[in-house]
Amino acid sequence: MAIKLPIYMDYHATTPVDQRVVETMLPYFHEKFGNAASRNHSFGWTAEEAVENARAQIASLINASPKEIIFTSGATESNNLAIKGAAEMYREKGNHIITQVIEHKAVLDTCKRLEKYGYEVTYLPVGKDGRIDLDDLRKAITNKTILISIMYANNEIGVIQPVQEIGKIAKEHGILFHSDAVQALGKIPIDVQKDNLDMISLTAHKLYGPKGCGALYVRRRNPRVQLSAQIDGGGHERGMRSGTLNVPGIVGFGKAAELCQQEMATESARLSGLRDRLKDAIFGKLDEVYINGSMTHRLPHNINISFAFVEGESLLMGINDIAVSSGSACTSATLEPSYVLKALGVGEDLAHTSIRFGLGRFNTLEEVDYVSSRVIEVVERLRELSPLYEMAKEGIDLSKLNWKTAAEH
Repeated sequence: MAIKLPIYMDYHATTPVDQRVVETMLPYFHEKFGNAASRNHSFGWTAEEAVENARAQIASLINASPKEIIFTSGATESNNLAIKGAAEMYREKGNHIITQVIEHKAVLDTCKRLEKYGYEVTYLPVGKDGRIDLDDLRKAITNKTILISIMYANNEIGVIQPVQEIGKIAKEHGILFHSDAVQALGKIPIDVQKDNLDMISLTAHKLYGPKGCGALYVRRRNPRVQLSAQIDGGGHERGMRSGTLNVPGIVGFGKAAELCQQEMATESARLSGLRDRLKDAIFGKLDEVYINGSMTHRLPHNINISFAFVEGESLLMGINDIAVSSGSACTSATLEPSYVLKALGVGEDLAHTSIRFGLGRFNTLEEVDYVSSRVIEVVERLRELSPLYEMAKEGIDLSKLNWKTAAEH
């Protein structure tokens, strides 16, 4: 089978919209174009019915009630609404929030903003495996703690947090628990009841739906979560998020969620097989390569590998017919090494050489084999040009070398 280049292997950044999703959305651009808030005629009723159907499809994927799904423009807005909305609503109860150092910037920057307004935020560290220590969480809780926000799975290293245990601790202390579940949704089972989740941020474009459409699950019972709106207007979405609903996007999100519910088990098994094939090929041919984060608690379609003695940018340029990422898509404009990898204790040199491979629905076995052979070929070529690699192979301890700058000669 001929391989079509370039190959896309950056499914954590975004996904192509599934053709079945596109077909479901199309009528809502032209024939069924009504505003879901128009209650006086059939155009509005048709749009509202489509929105309610999508609400049910998304709710079913996470074992929630359709009334607990609030539509937003994406996960960044959902994170802002969950964290700022809870902080404002429960201000009289306390001003302390707990999160972790490897959250997505949409959570970290939202917390930083709240610190300017007098809120206190604890940023929990993670271990070498990328997971928080539950004892650290317990110790961080005070009588002022109103919210714990810990992501379900990380967007760079694919590591899954002990969500169920975190939810249990939060419930025991009467603290709200929010999770950015963007990377986990549709890839692994999520059950908001079992996990004691009070809010989760979701988005369509990571699971073969359209961009610009997200949702926030907000628990209605045990406890009933109340949020201060961040966007005021017509009181849409139970008063939590005003604005005309993106009906085609919502319809697409619903269909994408339904497809994930039907196909997740087989798709995840296939992708973890392809991921392991990629990993085994690379590790079978190259030395001085390292996996970042836990392999046990990891999304089935993710692998993040550091290639020692290779300059990261040179590696990316060398495999420019393959779309992969070094760091997350949202921070790839910076030349700083990934803050996620630094938090794991990965040294700056290795952090600069890390590549995130994100596999997805449309990747094939042939593509995986092509990618592994290309990566191996380019790494070997770059290492041939590296005097450091040669010295390391000769058994020289590079950490003990006395490097002299040109000015010292």
